[in-house]
Amino acid sequence: MKPADLRRLSDAELESRVKEMRDQVFDLRIKLATQQLEKNATLRQARRDLARALTVQGERKEKS
Repeated sequence: MKPADLRRLSDAELESRVKEMRDQVFDLRIKLATQQLEKNATLRQARRDLARALTVQGERKEKS
């Protein structure tokens, strides 16, 4: 997800998106550990998306 898309979300939507992303990263890490993950790049992309969302969330907290 692009940062511009994340910036358009409300605070509540962004918070729920961050929670979903954290759950997704956790699930992917479990799949990687049990060797059920077919593409390792999926985990990398999920971590980067989470980092983008957390960055946008941090920017908002910094402004307030």
